[in-house]
This record gives sequence, structure tokens and C-alpha cells, in this order.
Amino acid sequence: MLGVGLGLGLGLGLGLGLGLGRENNNYNEENEMKKLVEEVEDEGLVSLLGEKVTLFCLNYIYTGKLVGVNETYVLLSGAKIVYETGELSPKTWKDAQAVPNKWYVQTEAIESFGILK
Repeated sequence: MLGVGLGLGLGLGLGLGLGLGRENNNYNEENEMKKLVEEVEDEGLVSLLGEKVTLFCLNYIYTGKLVGVNETYVLLSGAKIVYETGELSPKTWKDAQAVPNKWYVQTEAIESFGILK
């Protein structure tokens, strides 16, 4: 079965949407998919609690001691914003400036993280 939908909306702007859908009536056990599901406790950011971490985020790079983690934020103490990295192998950043207090970073903004320097 094939379904087609067309929508047109007019407000402050003009929007046009087109949707195509296909219903699969041929489902059987041969079409089932096996997936690897593995649950590991204390993995990711939680495993780095107490460590000096580097967070590569959407706009900035943050570094500091990871002292808190929840679904929405991570908390850094002794945090710095890295404005210029220089080479990554030396133990110091080319330009990293300290923030005056504890610093919270949204987990949604974190692209990658780890222990770097």
C-alpha cells in the first residue's frame, strides 16, 4: 500500500510538506533483525568523575575536574575555556582561561570528551 500526503501552510512564512509512506504487508520471521544490546554501568562521563577532563563542545572547548554528572549538565571545578589549543601533545594549552567559579556544561552540547592534558 502506498500513501501520499501533501500539506500547505500559510502564516508568517510559506511552508510546503510532502510525505510518502509504504506499508509492508510481507512481514515474516525472515525479516527480523538481531541487535547487540549491552548495558555497562559507570561508562562514559560517569567513569571520569574526579578526573581532569576535556570537553569538545559545539562552540568551545572546556577543561577542568569533572565533579558532577546528570542527564542535563556536567559540573567542572577549576574550569577553563580553551581559546587556542596549540599542539595536543604538550601538557598545557596555548590559550586556556580560567572561569572564576564552578562551571556547568550542557551534555547536549558535548561532541566528544576524554582525558587529554
